[in-house]
Amino acid sequence: MWKQVEIIIYGAEIICASCVNLPSSKDTYEWLEAALSRKFPNQSVNIRLVDIYNPPQEEEIKNFAERVIDEDMFYPVVTLEGNIVGEGNPRLKSIYTEMEKYGYSPVE
Repeated sequence: MWKQVEIIIYGAEIICASCVNLPSSKDTYEWLEAALSRKFPNQSVNIRLVDIYNPPQEEEIKNFAERVIDEDMFYPVVTLEGNIVGEGNPRLKSIYTEMEKYGYSPVE
């Protein structure tokens, strides 16, 4: 049995200065959403995109958005159940591995 996870992608409309040749946060969101639906069909994932400069009022999300800015993290920063699983240019393999810990079963 799998537990539905929440993946939050923290980023901004403007690509971070150190990430000029990398995909935008929105592109990463769309890419990740498509990749996860192919890898784990019929196993829903809650994916959210958070603008670090205009985060929602949820305290935990707002605090992490501030942390991304304060610590000069390479964004987008991808979290899964609150744990960082990617920064700048996230790797699918790392995200897949983490999801399998929650019972997600990949289609090979």
